[in-house]
Amino acid sequence: MAESTSVFHNKDLGTKQKALAINLDPLIYGSFAEIGAGQDVAAYFFKAGASSGTIAKTMSAYDMTFSDVIYGAPKGRRYVSEARLTAMLEKEYGLLIERLAENRGDSTTFFAFSDTMSALNYHKTNEGHGWMGVRFQLTPGGQFNDVVLHVKLLDNDNVLQQNAVGVLGVNLIYACFYYHTQPDIFLLSLMDNLSRDSLQIDMIRFEGPDFHKVDNRLMSLHLVKYGFSDAALFGPDGKNMQPSEVLYKKNIVVIRGRFRPVINVHMDMLNTGVHQFMQEPGVDKENTVVVAELTLQALKEKGADENADIDEKDFLDRVDILCALGQTVLISNFHEYYKLVAYLSKITKLQMGVVMGFPNLEYIFSEEHYKDLPGGILESFATLFSRKVKLFIYPTLRNGVIYNCLRFNPPSHLVDLYRYLIANNKIEDIHHYKESNLQVNTDKVLQMIKQGTEGWEEFVPAEVASIIKERCLFGYACQPTS
Repeated sequence: MAESTSVFHNKDLGTKQKALAINLDPLIYGSFAEIGAGQDVAAYFFKAGASSGTIAKTMSAYDMTFSDVIYGAPKGRRYVSEARLTAMLEKEYGLLIERLAENRGDSTTFFAFSDTMSALNYHKTNEGHGWMGVRFQLTPGGQFNDVVLHVKLLDNDNVLQQNAVGVLGVNLIYACFYYHTQPDIFLLSLMDNLSRDSLQIDMIRFEGPDFHKVDNRLMSLHLVKYGFSDAALFGPDGKNMQPSEVLYKKNIVVIRGRFRPVINVHMDMLNTGVHQFMQEPGVDKENTVVVAELTLQALKEKGADENADIDEKDFLDRVDILCALGQTVLISNFHEYYKLVAYLSKITKLQMGVVMGFPNLEYIFSEEHYKDLPGGILESFATLFSRKVKLFIYPTLRNGVIYNCLRFNPPSHLVDLYRYLIANNKIEDIHHYKESNLQVNTDKVLQMIKQGTEGWEEFVPAEVASIIKERCLFGYACQPTS
């Protein structure tokens, strides 16, 4: 039954079996609207049998004129977009309620499934991707919920991509009705009968009265944690965003850190680094996105192995602070910087800046990190220092000496390579920094907070100190106000 609270995840349940289970459920009834990759989701329900018990209507408005008449002309003429998907869901669900609620609303949980996809074209010159979503009730006459996701299609064959869309769509509808009480199981079940070589899910959002306890930021974290995506993004308001839609054709500045907590050094590093990046030739200040990146490894305790679990509350604490400071947050599994740059380079061809501390400059010149690459450090540098990427280095204080690019001594056989990068304006010191900040590091501030040492507030932004005190974060001893 649709209202079941069963949380048993049967990974061996086939796609046809899922479709048949929905078809045989007397409560579930709805419509399908699919654009761009065939009607592969609806096809599974037709082929499973008993589809008349589930399908009120299927349609596919491939022609743009037809589509515009039905759903309205999209802004910017983008047909594969979240805005287009939203228009489809609103239209199709509205028609269901308008036409069927009076006759069968007391005994039916209605749903509208929609997708808009760009599958691989005949010449294989595009990248397959698209949006998919379900608007659905869990009780007859109840309020609706939405689940929306973005998917990258990775198969090098149009038919395989269409099939992957069909399987994913069935998994999504099944999860909406049978796994809605357990978001983790919901998420894991989306990849049933699918290979992670076939697709990636890089954005998902749960909305509605039955998902009021779901934190979409955690869902972003889980997408990366479970290997469904290499990265996930959300804005200062905490809402999940699809990375390509936010970063496409943008200048990007990235700062990576543990941010546990954010201290004045982080803000000075970011502000000075962004300021210098803005002076670069070809950078459009009005078309620049600043991103604070948290890697999966950075979310674990220092020294923890790669299999260690992530403290989700601690993750949310850090994110709350970053968002309060107006930051856009990227979660990734890119332990190496060149992998981050490779990912972003697929989204934008414009100038990018990477802001980092001096210890990270030392890190990227350590060849031990590139043993898995056939071309070693040279292969990684070919990506990291691509034509439009530049590193901005914030200095570090050691034993009374300020270390910056001029004081960096790479291994002797890499000296000429380093000089080449400096001469070609690929690495640059950050100037006009606050020297007083160099006396403080995150670990020292965190220890002061945990031990209740007076004066820690002067080392963090005022907004951060307030949040830590109000919510008793990072071991601060107090009674939470909420």
